[in-house]
Amino acid sequence: MRALIVDDSRAMRLVIRRILGELGVPAEEAADGAQALDLLGGGVTPDVALVDWNMPGMTGVELVQAVRADPRFAGLRIMMVTSETGADRIQEALACGADEYLMKPFTPDVLREKLNLLTNSEV
Repeated sequence: MRALIVDDSRAMRLVIRRILGELGVPAEEAADGAQALDLLGGGVTPDVALVDWNMPGMTGVELVQAVRADPRFAGLRIMMVTSETGADRIQEALACGADEYLMKPFTPDVLREKLNLLTNSEV
């Protein structure tokens, strides 16, 4: 499994990357949605994208919509990783094409469980 971490917070990208590393999951990073689309269009092929909601330029939901509109990325599993905790926000993200939702703050165990759900495998 490979991951793409999309978050405008460098600190959050480092935290997630560290956890993924401990799970044996290599990861690429993008600081915003536009950079994530550039990486994907340039040949980066993650199995899962962990996407923040609130980012400048292109929100996480806008990124999800762009990815879902492009058939090249049909197999990409997307997990929103965000501090947006309202039920309406969760429903919006899932309706736009996110596959899973993880609320910040989270523990490494919860992230691992969500990844296992997304990929139907053990990490």
